[in-house]
Amino acid sequence: MTITPFLDASLALQLHMIAAVPAVIVGPFVLFRRRVDMWHKRLGYVWLTAMVVLAIAGLFIPSEFAMVGMFGPLHAFSVITLYSVAAGLRYAIIGNIAAHGATLRGLWIGGIGAAGLMQFLPGRTIHMMVFGRESDAGYLLIGTGAVALVYLLWTHRPRTKVQGPRPVSRTA
Repeated sequence: MTITPFLDASLALQLHMIAAVPAVIVGPFVLFRRRVDMWHKRLGYVWLTAMVVLAIAGLFIPSEFAMVGMFGPLHAFSVITLYSVAAGLRYAIIGNIAAHGATLRGLWIGGIGAAGLMQFLPGRTIHMMVFGRESDAGYLLIGTGAVALVYLLWTHRPRTKVQGPRPVSRTA
C-alpha cells in the first residue's frame, strides 16, 4: 500500500478521492439506519456535500476513453450524481420521504458502490495505491463488492403489497 499514486495524481483527482472518503463512510450511516433523527439530517448534509464535491471534481478528470473532448462514459456518473442529489433534496422538502430515501440509497449504491468498485480495476489510481501495479486482487474485491451491493439492493427494495383483482359488484 502506497500513497505515491495519489500524490502524483492531478489536483482534480486528488479532490475527487478526498471527497470520496466521507461519501463512502458517512453514506451508510445516513442511508441504511432504521432510525431517522437529527443525526440523519446533519450527516446527510455532510454526505450530500461530499457527493457534490465528488461529482464536480470528477467532471475535471480526463477520461481514458474520451468520447467528446475529455469526457467519457464515467462522466455520466457525475451528471447522474448531481441530478440525484437535487432530486433527493427536493423529495425531502416536499415530503415524499419514500422517494427521497429510494433516490439517495440508489445514488449510494450506484455512485459509490458500482462506480467506486470500478476504481479497483488494474491500472486505476486506487488499485495502484492498495494493491500495487501488477495485481489481479482488484477483481476479487470487485466481485465481493458486487455481491454486497446485490445484497443491499435486495434487502432495501421497496416493499409493496401485491393485490389481486377487485371483485366486480353486480347489481340486478
